Amino acid sequence: MADLAVYLEMAADGDRDAAGELGALFAKAEADADDAELRRMLGGEYDASNAIVSIHPGAGGTESQDFGDMLLRMYLRWAERRGYKTVIVEYTPGEGAGLKSATFTIQGEYAYGYMTAEAGIHRLVRISPFDSAKRRHTSFCAVHVSPEIDDDIAVEIDDDDLRVDTYRSSGAGGQHVNKTDSAVRLTHIPTGIVVACQNERSQHKNKATAMKILRARLYDLERRKQKEKLDSIGPAKMENAFGSQIRNYVLHPYRMVKDTRTGVEKGNADAVLDGDIDDFIRAYLMSC
Repeated sequence: MADLAVYLEMAADGDRDAAGELGALFAKAEADADDAELRRMLGGEYDASNAIVSIHPGAGGTESQDFGDMLLRMYLRWAERRGYKTVIVEYTPGEGAGLKSATFTIQGEYAYGYMTAEAGIHRLVRISPFDSAKRRHTSFCAVHVSPEIDDDIAVEIDDDDLRVDTYRSSGAGGQHVNKTDSAVRLTHIPTGIVVACQNERSQHKNKATAMKILRARLYDLERRKQKEKLDSIGPAKMENAFGSQIRNYVLHPYRMVKDTRTGVEKGNADAVLDGDIDDFIRAYLMSC
């Protein structure tokens, strides 16, 4: 407050540098106030936790796989802007371009709470760079978000319910990659949930990370089952929001990104795909 008073007095005397500093301080104070208001909304048991995010392209081949890569970059840039740490624990390249699947963690306060706004189906409309006829394509990707739960939270996994596969890591990673079967894929047979980890050199470390992700996915699955059970007791809903299209990214014939849940739209699609998604997250959380 003392700094504001000093800069205000200097700006009133015609100091342009002070006026600029004053504007920056006000902008920061406004952003901090917005964050504080959002965090008051994030009162869920695991909203303050780290997030585990998975991206899965839908039908559409190379086009959808490239969209998956675009979403991955968008979230990594968003996390970087907020000072969060990210770790890609699994990345399966697509055929020709993009990705078949990717899982990464976002580590930082309220990462999970913020990222719940991104869970669902994302839709891209553009002239495909992979189509020699330059036709417009529509592609979809699913984004799944789970909280990274503490090791002391009991999620029982029977060894008989697990299938463990090892394979050679793919993608960049130095001379160690592709020479040893260090990557690990876990399949939870009763639920069909599959998780994989390939970012560590040690098979043991990859398995430990994969188990952590599996526990989080199973916890999240059970939590959603309980919610669906409670919802079924109350009034019937017109539509189940889980898995429905939440956002459109239109790059042709015009450029716009619009959230179907809140109506928030931005004309600067490039900025959005570069990580500027806070307005969408804020609007969704404030509407919940």
